[in-house]
Amino acid sequence: MPIIDWPEAERPREKLLQRGADALTDAELLAIFLRTGTKGFTAIDLAYQLLEHFSSLRNLFNADLEEFSQTKGVGPAKYVQLQAVLEMSKRYLGETMENQDVISSPEDTRQFLKSQLGNRPYEVFAALFLDNRHRVIKFEELFRGTIDGASVYPREVVKTALEHNAAALIIAHNHPSGVAEPSTADERITLRLKEALALVDIRLLDHLVIGDGEVVSLAERGIL
Repeated sequence: MPIIDWPEAERPREKLLQRGADALTDAELLAIFLRTGTKGFTAIDLAYQLLEHFSSLRNLFNADLEEFSQTKGVGPAKYVQLQAVLEMSKRYLGETMENQDVISSPEDTRQFLKSQLGNRPYEVFAALFLDNRHRVIKFEELFRGTIDGASVYPREVVKTALEHNAAALIIAHNHPSGVAEPSTADERITLRLKEALALVDIRLLDHLVIGDGEVVSLAERGIL
């Protein structure tokens, strides 16, 4: 049955307008993005097919063009639209973080870092540079690595912090394996960076390890 023939309260667009986006399932949200289905399939049917193929929205968003296009009814045009939506989401979160006190909004900080680093197939080491009121000056990716790790150079971190006139930092990196548990190497580099930054009177507030939907704070673990 075409979606237009569904009861109005059950149509994804009308449901979103009446009850808000958080009332919709993953498939309903995806159907709104897709807009149309294919012959014999509604947009909802196509959305369920995509979610069944990729198992989750995360896997769907991480798919490359070739993998994405394996499902009948979607191709380069939808892939480009999806990537544009993802990038807009990242930029929205980035603008939300600007001039925000990260200490008073730790969950926003975690969500932002998850959005920036959580889906990378390789390890990325990044930092939030903060002013003396712990407001965000800039987010910057500093080092990239293979699937196994990234080399981190304290001297470069200190140099970049001084260039931004930062008073404090929150550093973060992802584990492409999806397991957020910090390694011994993670703990060692955290302490080295803390010591190096302290020499120029810059505080290291935390080191967050980003996994598959999970974030581990080394400050909460007592490492800092």
